[in-house]
This record gives sequence, structure tokens and C-alpha cells, in this order.
Amino acid sequence: MNRRSFLKVTAGAAASAAFLPHVRAAASKRNLRKAIMYSTIGMKGTILEKFRAMKEAGFEGVEPMGGMDRDEVLAAFKATGLQAASVCCHTHWVKPLSAPDEATRKIGFEGLVLSLRDAQAYGAASVLLVPGVARNGVSYQQCFERSIVEIRKAIPVAKETGVKIAIENVGNNFVTSPEQAVEYLDAINSEWVGWHFDIGNAGRVGPAERWIQVLGKRILRIHVKDYSAKPADPAGSARPKLLDGDTHWPAVMKALDTAGYSGWAISEQPGNQAADVETARDLAQRMDRIFAL
Repeated sequence: MNRRSFLKVTAGAAASAAFLPHVRAAASKRNLRKAIMYSTIGMKGTILEKFRAMKEAGFEGVEPMGGMDRDEVLAAFKATGLQAASVCCHTHWVKPLSAPDEATRKIGFEGLVLSLRDAQAYGAASVLLVPGVARNGVSYQQCFERSIVEIRKAIPVAKETGVKIAIENVGNNFVTSPEQAVEYLDAINSEWVGWHFDIGNAGRVGPAERWIQVLGKRILRIHVKDYSAKPADPAGSARPKLLDGDTHWPAVMKALDTAGYSGWAISEQPGNQAADVETARDLAQRMDRIFAL
């Protein structure tokens, strides 16, 4: 490296170092806390090893999956000081509450109940739930009706545990507009059921900021991820890094401010963006930059 290159690199590093405290200060004023979805931690290792790596990378919380070894998860939280931002139901895709057969729906219901009890044990206030899947012979209306029946059965457990059920918008051919989300929540009609808003998922079906404007106080938790407006790569390329995609982040942050959202902001970027401490640190810093917009 020649002298000119050296000076350029060191100047850039100094500027970044000087900027980061301002980013963190702006993020803290918004009262948003960084967490990461456990299933998107790309590194190998035990639960404790993964928690320690995310702590070192700058995260404050983790969103475990339901049905994990509860004692091991609790030990990892205690050892690292990380907190449970939410719990993601582990059965909602493979055993959806919209399934045509009662036996499958029963397994999905039991998975939701277990996730609620896991969340209670970890100190999390909500469970992320994909309510159903409207394809493979299941219509939108069938998904709507069947899933609501099962969710209503779980509401007494939500009350007992003090943990809310948070419906997520995903690529399940169900609830593809914020108005449909409101209609769905109104049909359930319970203070124990709200929304787990996924910013990146909303990008493909309408501006994420508009979803926030319509859902407002119904949003219990958010997933922070980006999306690309380009057609999906047949080779299966990864979702773009935060700030490298097409999400209008300033508008999203403004909408969250207007909605009065605060608390956990949970990364759900691909595992290769949290494959080790360094890549996870980059992800955490990108979140800081977004929160400061």
C-alpha cells in the first residue's frame, strides 16, 4: 500500500469511527433495541456460542424459535445478558393452522401453545405466528376461517402467560395488503393478538411505510430486512444487505415514529450476513445507521 492509499484508508476509518457514536446516539433516542432471529444466525456452534457471538457483534436480544431446549436457551440468556425479543413459532409453516385436516391443525396449535409458554419462560412479550398458507388447495377464505378458529383457541393461553400472538406478513399468499391485515385482526377481535410487521416482506406488495401507517398501534414487533425490486434470481441469490436494497428507509422510520413504535427491532437477514462476529457486527451497524435516519 502506498502512502496515498494508506492516508485514504485511515481517513475513511477515522471518519467512520467518528460517525458511529452519533449513529448510536440517534438510534437510542428512538428507543429501538437491536435483536436477531436465532434461525438466521449463520455460524455453527452451541446456543451459548451463538448468543455470545451476537452479543459481541452488538446485539441486545435474540428471537429464539419455539420448541428449542428451554433450559439451554435460558442458560445462554443468563450467561450473555441478552434478552428475548420475541419467540418465533416453529410449527406454523410445516403444520399450518390453515391445513385441511384437523390432525395437522392440532399439531400447529400445540406448537403455538408451546411457543407461548417458551416466551413466558424467556421473558418475551410476543410470539411470531404465520397464521396459515393459502395455496396447495387452500383458498384465501379457508385460510382466513380455519386459522382464526385455532388462534382463538390459543387466546386463553396467551392471557395465562401474558404473551401476545403477533401475526406476521410473509410470502404465504395470505394478507397481502394492510387493509386485509386490519380486517383479519378485527375478525379475531382480541387485545391478545396484534401484528409482527416484516418490513422487507411488505416491500414486494406495497410500500412498507404505508403498512405501518395503516396498522399503527397494532404493530407489536418488527422484523428488519431489506428487499430487491428486481425479479428473483433463479440461482437463488441472497436477499440484499440492509441499505443495499430498495426499501425507503427514511420513510419507514418516519412512519414508525408517527405510529409511536419503540422497543425491539429484529433482524431477519440471511444467515450469511451473520456467519461470524464480523459479518454480524456489520449487520448490527447497518441497523444502527437505519435507526438514525
